[in-house]
This record gives sequence, C-alpha cells and structure tokens, in this order.
Amino acid sequence: MLVLLAGSPGTGKSYLLNLLKARFPNLFALTPDEIKECYAESLGFDSLAEKAQIEKQYVWPFYYQALGLYMSLGKRLVVSEYPFSEKQKPLLTFLAQSYGYDCLTIRLTASFETLWERRFIRDRADDRHLSFIMERYHYGDVLEDRQAATNHITKEAFRQIITDRRYDDFQLGELIEVNVEDYKQVDYRPLIERIAIELSK
Repeated sequence: MLVLLAGSPGTGKSYLLNLLKARFPNLFALTPDEIKECYAESLGFDSLAEKAQIEKQYVWPFYYQALGLYMSLGKRLVVSEYPFSEKQKPLLTFLAQSYGYDCLTIRLTASFETLWERRFIRDRADDRHLSFIMERYHYGDVLEDRQAATNHITKEAFRQIITDRRYDDFQLGELIEVNVEDYKQVDYRPLIERIAIELSK
C-alpha cells in the first residue's frame, strides 16, 4: 500500500508520519523535503534559480527512483508526506500501477489563517533548515536571528501558492480527509487502525 500524507504546509503531515512510524516500524518513509535538505547540504546554492534547478535535476529524480526501488522490493507499506499537487500525480500514479500498489491519500486540511500562523512560526523556529528560508545556502551556514532570513514567504504569496497548486484537491486512490484546524481535537487512532486492517487483508 502507498499512503500519501497530503495537504498544505502547516497541516501536521510530519507529525502524522511519526505516528505511523511508531505503529508500523517496518514501513518505508520517503519525503521530498528530506531529500531537498540533503542536496542543499551536499551541493549548496547561490540563488533561488540555482536551488530550483537542483530540485529539478536531482531532488525529484532521486525521489521517484527511490520510491520505485522500494516498491519493486515489495515493501508492504510505503508512506510519503508532502504538499502534493497535480504536478506529482502522473509519476506517482505510474509507479503505483507499475508495482501493483493500492493508494490511500490522507488529506489534512485547515483554514488559511491557521495555516499561515503555523507557517510563520515554523519558518522562524531554530530547527527549521536554513535552505528553506534563505536565498543562498551552503553547508555550515548559521543564522542566529531567523527573522533576518532572506527568503521568508509573505502571507499573500503563501495564499497564492495554496490557491494555484490546489493542495486541497489532491487525491490518488482512496481519500480520507482530516480537519486539523485544532490539533488537540484530532484523533488519529481510527485512521491508523484502518491502515492496519487494510494491511492485514
């Protein structure tokens, strides 16, 4: 089974992935953002154009190749989290069909104001990888004042990206939608057990 944790930035996809890892220790997890960090550290970039080229030339080919390799090995549960859009759908569909994987999309949703508040805070957190908030980055770079980062997204640009990429419309295979407006009100247990039931079939 291929499980895609989808939804806009700020919906808690990484948190849900960690819950799934705890419940299913043998799952294979792959996230484009982790690969982006690896290439940012190994290659670095001096402009946003160079960063975009690295992602196109290295990050996405690596992601799809790694996904395909693990599917070819027959891993029972493959999980990936990202703000997926129609851009990724054709290749994900091709891989799932090629290796006979059923797909489940878990789409997390929240209001724009909530998403923006979370994004604003996350981009200024000390553990946020600098490559996501700087116009240039090389391994070892340090920035004490995260407010001074050179590539902070504006509220309107964030709104435009969410609108243009239609994160809330992405679906591959079966869909489960979860409202994460208030994290404290979300119970992931039924969702996780549903995956367990599917795997036991």
